[in-house]
Amino acid sequence: MKRALVTLILGVALVGCHRSVKVNTAPAPAAATAVTFHVTNNLAQPVNVYVTTGGSDVLAGQVAGNSTSALSVPGVGSGATVSLKARTADGTHTYTRDDVTLTSSYTWQVP
Repeated sequence: MKRALVTLILGVALVGCHRSVKVNTAPAPAAATAVTFHVTNNLAQPVNVYVTTGGSDVLAGQVAGNSTSALSVPGVGSGATVSLKARTADGTHTYTRDDVTLTSSYTWQVP
C-alpha cells in the first residue's frame, strides 16, 4: 500500500513538473529614421555641423571649407523641426539656423 502511494505521488509530481513553455521574442524595433540634408560651407575652414533636437546637440558631421556635404542624424526623420549649428573647426565662430523643417531637399549655406 505504501509502495503504491509513493508511486502515485511520484507519478503526479513528474507529470506536474513537466510543462510546455512557449518562449516569444519581442517584436523587432522600428528602423531608425534619418533624413539627409545638405550643408554648403562658404568659409575657407571646415565647420562641425550639429542638429539640435529635444534640447541636445547631435554632431551630424564636418564639412570641409568651400564645399558641400550631405549629412544626416539617426533618429531625426523627415519633417522634424530642429535647429542647426555650424561651428568653425577652431571654435571662433558659430552660425545657427532655428526652426528648420528637415527634408531631403533642405540645403543650408554657411555663412
